[in-house]
Amino acid sequence: MSPMSTKPTVRTAEVIYAELVRRIVEGVLLPGDALNELPLAEEFGVSRTPVREALQHLSIAGLAERGPRRAFIVRRTDLPMLEDLFEALGEMEALCARLAALRMTAMERHKLSATVQEADAAARAGEALAYSELNARFHADICAGAHNRALDAATQVLRVRTLPWREAQFRAAAARLESSQTEHRGILRAILAEDGEAAHRAMRDHIAASMLVVAGIVAERAREAVD
Repeated sequence: MSPMSTKPTVRTAEVIYAELVRRIVEGVLLPGDALNELPLAEEFGVSRTPVREALQHLSIAGLAERGPRRAFIVRRTDLPMLEDLFEALGEMEALCARLAALRMTAMERHKLSATVQEADAAARAGEALAYSELNARFHADICAGAHNRALDAATQVLRVRTLPWREAQFRAAAARLESSQTEHRGILRAILAEDGEAAHRAMRDHIAASMLVVAGIVAERAREAVD
């Protein structure tokens, strides 16, 4: 099979994954609910292959697990585990920010500034999806700007596992767009000033603020499940 022929399947899997993430995070799909390949394939009008790929991505993100007969089910959201993940992410990204403040090239700093300017506009307009994408770019650029491939790779693993919840915070709390962007501007100022310690502190506080919002989302989902 040629590389060109795999692209539609990959894109379809990404669409299915994004929709299932939305349903899980928003409480449409509850812990223990089945994620059967055939019904999902019929719902999305696709073969089972992209559904299988999407479910594998859900498992990697910690949102699904193998249940009876090895079928996937929605995984129970474990708040202590999420807190551990965000704590680890905060420390790793804070280290990236410190190194980026010292190592970023002039071009990389310009690119980061441009991303923050774009995000300013998205935050003011309340465009959660656009802001979420720019947020991901902002963090990825900082980790790349640390110029440590091992650190970047390790941080990417944590970003993948926390991404659904970091994106959810912008849909669940409109005010979070503006507060997140204020934090981004503080991180950017520290990096442009080549102040590694300030960048480290600002990034760690930024990730901690995200975790507080996520904890509120998880608590709300738990109350809805009981009701």
